[in-house]
Amino acid sequence: MNDRKSVHAVRHSQTKPQPRARAKAKITVQSSEARPYDQTAGPALMEIRLSETFTGDIHGESPVRALQVLREDHSASLVSVQRFRGKLGGRQGTFVLQGSEIVANGKIKATWFVVPGSGTDDLSGLRGEGGFEGDFGKGSDAMLDYWFE
Repeated sequence: MNDRKSVHAVRHSQTKPQPRARAKAKITVQSSEARPYDQTAGPALMEIRLSETFTGDIHGESPVRALQVLREDHSASLVSVQRFRGKLGGRQGTFVLQGSEIVANGKIKATWFVVPGSGTDDLSGLRGEGGFEGDFGKGSDAMLDYWFE
């Protein structure tokens, strides 16, 4: 048993940490469409489709699909997925972001992560996490801490 722990400890200590980088971008919403899919008692459930562009260290475009819980006071909770197409840190390709968003007083705050295995071309092996903040449905300042495996 102790031999196994020793071998694991040696292997773990030899693992090289992956260098990380931080990318910043401005997200602009080009179009959006919201449709209710359940308006029974309680908050409305909505499907939102967005088209976004990114400028900065992350440069490209991304269609977004989100499911939203919309309360009477117009605050909301969302989950989203989007496939980004463009450049990240000078590398070309695509990747998928999965997000969790909160809307209050017309502002959105989100966290997201790169779905493992979703990077293509020069972005193959991409991992990352970050988020954005801004005016809901208009635009946001985003960041992504990323690395490659």
